[in-house]
Amino acid sequence: MIRSMTGFGAAEGSVGALRVAVEVRSVNHRFFTPSLKLPSAFAKWEGEVREALRRGVGRGHVTLSARAEREVAAGAGIDEARFAAWVTRLRELAARHGVDGPIDLGTVLRLPDVVTASAEEEEGTAAELLGIVDRAVAQLTEMRGAEGARLAEYLRERLAVIEGALERIAARAPERLVEQRDRLRANVQELAQGVALDEQRLAQEIAILADRLDVQEELSRFRSHLVAFREALDARESDGVGKRLGFVLQEMLREANTTGSKSNDAAITRDVILVKEELERLREQVENLE
Repeated sequence: MIRSMTGFGAAEGSVGALRVAVEVRSVNHRFFTPSLKLPSAFAKWEGEVREALRRGVGRGHVTLSARAEREVAAGAGIDEARFAAWVTRLRELAARHGVDGPIDLGTVLRLPDVVTASAEEEEGTAAELLGIVDRAVAQLTEMRGAEGARLAEYLRERLAVIEGALERIAARAPERLVEQRDRLRANVQELAQGVALDEQRLAQEIAILADRLDVQEELSRFRSHLVAFREALDARESDGVGKRLGFVLQEMLREANTTGSKSNDAAITRDVILVKEELERLREQVENLE
């Protein structure tokens, strides 16, 4: 299944004495470009977090942010002196600024150095943090997969429109050659004004004209590119699909331009323009694929 590069994931858990919330967002980018916003207590694990992102995300600009709040653990203690000092301070501030209402216990417990824990409980481990990150990345990946499935369906719809235009061009091309041949013969006869024509030379000119206007090779290559595009969409591995589809689209556009330059026919030109419009729609969406 292909994946979009746009998505969001979130997870929460405990790291030591801290309650941690992790959010991961991603948007399209040519390469894997992570941006981490970690609390200072987790700065030493930045490399491990970055690697966890790399394992889950192949391509895209990925932003990870983590928030941490102290939670009262089973083995935690309360520094009553600091607790009392904070309560006194808060009451003084409330009286000074005319704030009514009781002082919330939970608010006081979250103030600096009120709750104490052992060094091991306070610090936590990298594995605890990475477990939260992995869950957030898994949610991000799920969302990117769902969005990728929707994009794949849209791309297949656009391919069907292109194939319809190619069928019309293929049907029109032989008729256009006959019309051009007859027009050339009529023009030469008019210019000759009764003078005998060199049929061999005329046949050569008609052959040159037919070769210059023939688009069968371009249509054949275009169809092979459509096959390659669909095979990439149906690939089991999603890594690099966006880049492969981008390369195939470049080849499709080259064949469309060549066909347009050879068209010399209003009906074929209209369908070539339609094909190029659809290729542009494909390109815009392919840029969002991983």
